[in-house]
Amino acid sequence: MAVAARAASATQSMTGADRLCDALLAHDVDVCFANPGTSEMHFVAALDRQPRLKCILGLFEGVVTGAADGYARMTDRPAVTLLHLGPGLANGLANMHNARRAHSRMINIVGDHAVDHLPLDAPLTSDIDSLARPMSRWVKRIADPARIDQDVAEAWSQSMAPGISTLILPADMAWNEHVYRSQPVHGRRLPQTPLQQETVARIGAAIRTRRKVVLVLTGAALRERPLLIADNIRRSAGVEVYAQGTNGRIERGRGRAPIAKMSMMHEVGLDMLRDVDMVVLIGAKEPVSFFAYPNRPGRLTPPTCEIVQLAAPDQDLVQALEWLADEVNAPSEPVATKPFAVAAPAAGAGDALTVDMVNRLVAARLPEQAIVCDEALTSSGFFEYSYDAAPHDYLQITGGAIGIGIPMAAGAAVACPDRKVINLQADGSGMYTVQGLWTHARENLDVLTIVFSNRSYATLWGEMSKVGAQNPGRNAQRMLQLDQPELDWTKMAQGLGVEASRATTLSEFTRALDAALSRRGPSLIEAIV
Repeated sequence: MAVAARAASATQSMTGADRLCDALLAHDVDVCFANPGTSEMHFVAALDRQPRLKCILGLFEGVVTGAADGYARMTDRPAVTLLHLGPGLANGLANMHNARRAHSRMINIVGDHAVDHLPLDAPLTSDIDSLARPMSRWVKRIADPARIDQDVAEAWSQSMAPGISTLILPADMAWNEHVYRSQPVHGRRLPQTPLQQETVARIGAAIRTRRKVVLVLTGAALRERPLLIADNIRRSAGVEVYAQGTNGRIERGRGRAPIAKMSMMHEVGLDMLRDVDMVVLIGAKEPVSFFAYPNRPGRLTPPTCEIVQLAAPDQDLVQALEWLADEVNAPSEPVATKPFAVAAPAAGAGDALTVDMVNRLVAARLPEQAIVCDEALTSSGFFEYSYDAAPHDYLQITGGAIGIGIPMAAGAAVACPDRKVINLQADGSGMYTVQGLWTHARENLDVLTIVFSNRSYATLWGEMSKVGAQNPGRNAQRMLQLDQPELDWTKMAQGLGVEASRATTLSEFTRALDAALSRRGPSLIEAIV
């Protein structure tokens, strides 16, 4: 009788949706960024029965996937997204692309029609598997409610590789009941491909023979300790060290080893790598220009340069730096550095506000342990001015798909509720996911959004001349300017529940910035530049 009682307690009957929630929580996936629809209502009901799962609504799927990206960059673990069928997934693909380029961890749950309903080709029927595959490391359709444990375990394992996992949940797989054992199975981390010691020796030999060597880093190699190791290698071996052109996260500021980013601008990048004999990739990709231009090479390295991959993104990047440090006899203890410091501009009544002044002032006023999300694009400059700013994390657009700043800031704020998040936002790209400000307000996230309002797609003016499209006329101008009517970010933010102000002078911006940094909660400053 006792044996029978124990056997009974070891199993329980529940819906697939409830089991899916249990399986996610078993992997400590406890944040869900969501924009659900009809097909996901049983999963929504199951989420409602799980108080441990924090559910956050985004009013557009690009907000949902962008927030999951920001969350993963700051926690090194996945959130789960909830998306509605193929069109909902499609709306979120652009920021999934950015997340993939950032090597972020993410698990998507995409609802689908019930299996018996799919052959009827109802209006929302689509090939979700094919839509998900280009932006996902792993895609699986839940076909058996008895295997939900295993499906979630594999999704988690693949996301921790790192990467994006997409689970497709047919409605009947969510609503049907099944008997499960009491505890879900737990996924295991996938084994890493071992580093090759002979590659380290090859790089060391190049350094000892005084060849010009450049290290390019990204991912976990840009955290505080590995950056100190890389800086020791630079000092000891005389190599140059750069961060990849776009990176998911860099730990920087006072007391941390400074590192410049590899430029993806054609002329600048070519100059940075002039006469280089070997480029060593540590989690990074080969340096190339952002776009192709007529009669110019896409590669930024000289034709004779040797490209050596010391570690791929899914390998142990920190161990790779440690091995290389041993190879070149770099010291194990950090060497004190004094980064270049940039003074804040002096505020004076009536001073015209410029992009340069905004970036300098934000760097000078940056709170300790702030998180900076940078989608300033043509208004960039903060990175160059913040080497000696307070210690902070720097997150940037990684895949070039604009509309990441506002949602990424939301995800970072959810991940780190005790840290100030500052989003440096270009106005044109901000309009792609302006709905994310509503999520800032609803969740009372401690995010300050600074909009660089130049009222144009400014980057495209420069790109037109680079590709040889000269003398833009009326049609071209109307496609590049954000005027007639001009965007009013202050009113838009207030309409979405975020306190907002506009600054046209340096003194106005200084007052607004100091006020926003002195209090918690969401706010926005529209900087007219």
